[in-house]
Amino acid sequence: MAPTKRRDRRPVFAVLGAGHGGLAMAGHLAVMGFRTRLWNRTRERVDNVLDRGGIDVEGEVEGFGELELATDRVEDALDGADLVMVVVPSSGHRDLAQLVAPHVEPHQMVVLHPGRTFGAIEFTQAMREAGAKRPPVVSEAQTFIYVSRHAEFARARILQIKNSVPLAAIPAHRTPDVLRDLRKAFPQFVAASNVLETSLDNIGAIFHPSLTMLNAARIESTHGDFEYYLEGVSPSTAKILEAADEERVALGTALGVHLHTAREWLYLAYGSPGRTLYDAIQATPGYKGVRAPATLTHRYILEDVPMSLVPMVSAGMQLGVKTPTLSALITLASTVHGTDFWANGRTMKRVGLSGKSVEQIRMLALKGVLG
Repeated sequence: MAPTKRRDRRPVFAVLGAGHGGLAMAGHLAVMGFRTRLWNRTRERVDNVLDRGGIDVEGEVEGFGELELATDRVEDALDGADLVMVVVPSSGHRDLAQLVAPHVEPHQMVVLHPGRTFGAIEFTQAMREAGAKRPPVVSEAQTFIYVSRHAEFARARILQIKNSVPLAAIPAHRTPDVLRDLRKAFPQFVAASNVLETSLDNIGAIFHPSLTMLNAARIESTHGDFEYYLEGVSPSTAKILEAADEERVALGTALGVHLHTAREWLYLAYGSPGRTLYDAIQATPGYKGVRAPATLTHRYILEDVPMSLVPMVSAGMQLGVKTPTLSALITLASTVHGTDFWANGRTMKRVGLSGKSVEQIRMLALKGVLG
């Protein structure tokens, strides 16, 4: 019998990151019967999975996912994998890219879940800086496919799986290659036009920092004991979300990318109806039961501000797009945390786009090279 062609066989997955998102993805893949490896930098999370023999998954997906490997050696997780699923905070993308650069193969495909803003651009750049002469194709999801929470070590709780998740690769013409294998496990992924679309259609950048800062007093007084979306969003706070969202959409227009509004995205991702953003959020079933962060020292600020808001405002400054609401959120978060999120954020300079024209930036997204 002739050997099975690669496009006809089931891909092998390496999931990098064992937080609640990584556990959900690795567990779900294993429950579906895919060969799955799990890597985490700290050994403690790996040992808990090894002791259990896999991951218990509950919620929208039920079952026990037996993993092929759980390890803190990234080279072992990558060896023989087809798809490398990066499920770590975007603030760790650069360090992880440098870590995997000596071990990743050109034929492998890296998928950031999600990329936040300019994630695939930075990940590719960081691998090259670390010596990868032929880095693999890097793609990014516009959002994380799950609404998930961490139940306990070696256990994941999936509250909802999104209906549709746009994805794009660098260069853009490689997006179908990534989707060909990825959709064997996750048919929810659909092609976006390019990584500028996935980077700027980043709704978490609008929801997470805004709601956390606007509910700061309640979070600190109750330790997050309230419904983050259903109680944390009022008609008035929704107006601030909408103002921030309008600035995000204006950035897309300046870069020649059509973006969905947050209200439109809720309908596409969850099927949530509503004439206003407030109505759509209240009608989103996946948000029911999602509790607020217990503290302001949370990824909704520590990740989303420097990795999502900073690059948006930095791009706006370069392109002449005004972003007063997004800028105000960065200032508020920096003041509360006593830190300058600009200092470690994804500025246009950090991702190699400082001084580049719209045409040059689009060329990078479309063809993988600066024009």
